[in-house]
Amino acid sequence: MLDVLTQKVHDGHRQGEAYAPFVNDPAQYKKKFYIESYGCQMNFSDSEIVASILNDSGFGATRNYAEADLVFLNTCSIREKAEQTVRKRLTEFRKIKQAKPGLLVGVLGCMAERLKSKLLEEEQLVDIVVGPDAYRSLPGLIEEAEGGQKAVNVLLSREETYADISPVRLNSNGVSGFVSIMRGCNNMCTFCVVPFTRGRERSRDAFSIIKECRDLFDRGYREVTLLGQNVDSYYFTPEAAGNTSEKYSAAVTFARLLEMVAKISPLLRVRFSTSHPKDITDDVLHVIARHENICKYIHLPVQSGSSRILQMMNRTYTREWYMAKINRIREMIPDCGISSDIIAGFCTETEEDHHDTLSLMEYSRYDLSYMFFYSERPGTLAQRRYKDDVPEADKKRRLQEIVDLQNRLSKESNEKDLGKTFEVLIEGNSKKSDEDWMGRTSQNKVIVFSKNGHVYTKGNYVKVKVTDCTKATLLGEII
Repeated sequence: MLDVLTQKVHDGHRQGEAYAPFVNDPAQYKKKFYIESYGCQMNFSDSEIVASILNDSGFGATRNYAEADLVFLNTCSIREKAEQTVRKRLTEFRKIKQAKPGLLVGVLGCMAERLKSKLLEEEQLVDIVVGPDAYRSLPGLIEEAEGGQKAVNVLLSREETYADISPVRLNSNGVSGFVSIMRGCNNMCTFCVVPFTRGRERSRDAFSIIKECRDLFDRGYREVTLLGQNVDSYYFTPEAAGNTSEKYSAAVTFARLLEMVAKISPLLRVRFSTSHPKDITDDVLHVIARHENICKYIHLPVQSGSSRILQMMNRTYTREWYMAKINRIREMIPDCGISSDIIAGFCTETEEDHHDTLSLMEYSRYDLSYMFFYSERPGTLAQRRYKDDVPEADKKRRLQEIVDLQNRLSKESNEKDLGKTFEVLIEGNSKKSDEDWMGRTSQNKVIVFSKNGHVYTKGNYVKVKVTDCTKATLLGEII
């Protein structure tokens, strides 16, 4: 597996991971492509769609950008630091281009949508710019760029879901796979650029989702993660897709889709991300509780513990409402793992608002949080409405207090698991030693345990007893 080029410290979004698919013989392709993906899981999933389109256009994957004819960076615009990382990488590739004139460099994803003119004309860092809804146009854009033109397509779509494209699994462990179930977002959170870079929300054909998940299972995968900006608002109407069979005559909600995927096989674990607190329903919680193979883990971003700040963020819930949702999850799924996203230093945030966030973290007892300080994004509602008036020194101090608290909560959460036994899906070798396996519990906690002569392999389920822990990892032994 290739090393991550850049790893964010606080927010948990993987960045700069280079991928090559484990498919077909690369020698059969006359040209080669190389992709680096930045940001959220949706971007990594999109790279798998792009790889499929490029394969069909005669490009084979390579792990070595030095032998590539085509380099793509799949980008993230969620924070300024993410864009700075990509710009630095593009500058490095511009130098490589000077020594290899035929090399084409392109930008995909959210940054492409937001900064097309700067990237193409002002800074002249790239040859191709393609937005998240325009990947089907890649073959034609590549042809234009090969002819010396700057190629761009950043048009957003109200229909595109790539439902008919079979993703190429990039650098896969062969055990866990991402499956995109929807695209875009209708929630206009004031701090977020996603509605402007990924467009309006639309749900993918439920039948294509089930087909993809079943195909993954048949190929030996034992876990799928259903992806969307807001999975709980998934809603597919079969009639709209021309399917009127009695079996699928009713609309498919997220709860129903989750159950349909779970019923593929009890050996297929099902995860999902991300949930919006306002949309996760009792129906979803009932389905999770009912099916053992649906993992007992919910990522439930809160962003702030202050009702005043939540209103400014347009999160559409209050502190008290969110706490009631936490109570409901604990009531219906007592062993459920819960994680969150938290922003420090949003516009006008006071010390009292900050302490509201800390106290809500204590109340929710998060197992894990993705934490970062507010970074104003051009074009967002917050940038137009509010002044980014919290000094950076205060943002960083508050963030550090949030991080310190989460580290304590994570350690306490892991310590509660000491002596417990969990069913763990083996995902591969531990990063530190080939003598140890690594997997995750249903609650999404990483656990490392010795192979110790046992005859198991990736994709096997094993019973593991927790014997020790750190704030980030459980340690155990097979029983």
